[in-house]
Amino acid sequence: AEVTIAQGATTRAVAEKLAAAGLVKRPWSFALLVRLRGDEARIKAGRYRFEGPYSLLDIERKLVEGEVERREVTFPEGRNMFEMAEIVEKTGLTKDGFLAAAKDPSAISDLDPEARTLEGYLFPETYDIKDGSTESALTAEMVRVARGVFDEIGLVPSGREVLGVPLTLRQIVTLASIVELETATPAERPRIAGVFLNRLRVSMRLQTDPTVIYALKLEGTYRGNIRKVDLSNESPYNTYRFAGLPPGPIGSPGRSALKAVLEPETTDAVYFVSRNDGTHVFSKTLRDHERAVDEYQRRRSRRESAPAVASATPK
Repeated sequence: AEVTIAQGATTRAVAEKLAAAGLVKRPWSFALLVRLRGDEARIKAGRYRFEGPYSLLDIERKLVEGEVERREVTFPEGRNMFEMAEIVEKTGLTKDGFLAAAKDPSAISDLDPEARTLEGYLFPETYDIKDGSTESALTAEMVRVARGVFDEIGLVPSGREVLGVPLTLRQIVTLASIVELETATPAERPRIAGVFLNRLRVSMRLQTDPTVIYALKLEGTYRGNIRKVDLSNESPYNTYRFAGLPPGPIGSPGRSALKAVLEPETTDAVYFVSRNDGTHVFSKTLRDHERAVDEYQRRRSRRESAPAVASATPK
C-alpha cells in the first residue's frame, strides 16, 4: 500500500489515512500509540510504501524516521544547467524552479567570486529526491558533492599552475567542462587538456565547437547544428572569435575531466580532429592537421554529399 502524508497533518488525519489504506484496523489505536510515545510532532510528510506485514510499532517508526519513497535523478557528465533542468522536470520538480536555483551563485561565492550562476558546479551524479524536496535543495546537494570532489582531487580555491599556465579554480572548471564535451573517451582527456593548455600558453584561439553551441543556447538560437555564420558570433563564449578561455564553464565536468586538466598529458600537439569513432588524431603542425581533416572529415562529407562543419576541432 502507498500512503501520502501531508505537511502538518494531525495524528488523527494520519491514523485515518492508514486505516483507509488497510494498514491499521482502528485509527484510535495508532493515534494512542503515537501519543504515548510522544511522537505527535515527529511524523514526517511524504509518500510511504508498505510491503509485507507491519505492526503498529513498525508503521509508527517508519513515519517518524521519515522512510519515504525516493526518486532518483541522474545527470550525465557535461550537461549544462539548461539540459539539467529538462532532466529534473521528469522527476516532478519544475524546470523553472531548478533554473532559478541554478542562477543563484551564493552557494559557491567563496570558491568563485566571479560566478553569476552555478554552471559548472552542479556535479553530475545520481541523486535521491524525496517527496516534498525542492529544486533549491537539489542544487545545494549538487554543489556540496562538487565541493567534496574538489577536495578529493586537490582542486583548491587558489587554483594552480598547469604546464606553465596559471589557472584559477574557475578557469580549471571551465577548461574541464570543454574537455568533457570534446571526447567521450576518458583515456583521451589528458591529451586534449594538454592540447588546449598548449594553445593557451601561446595565445592561440581554442576554436572548440562546444563553446559556440553554449553561446547559441544562451541566446536561445541553437537548432542542433553549427552554421558557418555561428563561428563569427559576438558572444564571449565563442572561442573561434576570442582567444583564451570563455567567461565561465559551459557544463558540469565529471571527475575524469577535472583530473585531466589538473594532470594533463605533456604533448607537442596543438591540433586534433575526430576520427568519427569517438577518438581523435592529434597533430603538431597545421599541415599534418589539414591532412587529418581531409582524411576524416572532408572525404566523409563528400561521401555523404552533405555540407558539414568540422566537429569540435581546433583549427
